[in-house]
Amino acid sequence: MLKVKLRAAMDEYHRRTGERMTYELLAERTGLSRATFESLASRDYYNTRLSTIEKVCVALGCQPGDLLELVPGEEGRAR
Repeated sequence: MLKVKLRAAMDEYHRRTGERMTYELLAERTGLSRATFESLASRDYYNTRLSTIEKVCVALGCQPGDLLELVPGEEGRAR
């Protein structure tokens, strides 16, 4: 299973830039909804588009590998 580490990426952005990133600010910068970020951060089996990952990475100045984690033994459990 791929896990989205949105909160960790937002924390890293804050450490790097000194700017606190919120879901509202991410929504404003990406054109995505706040609900999308809430789902990414809290729903283990949330299925998102690669374009969403790309927008988040651009807004946070990170790479997809900084945002995603492969959790071994969880494959095939996505609903």
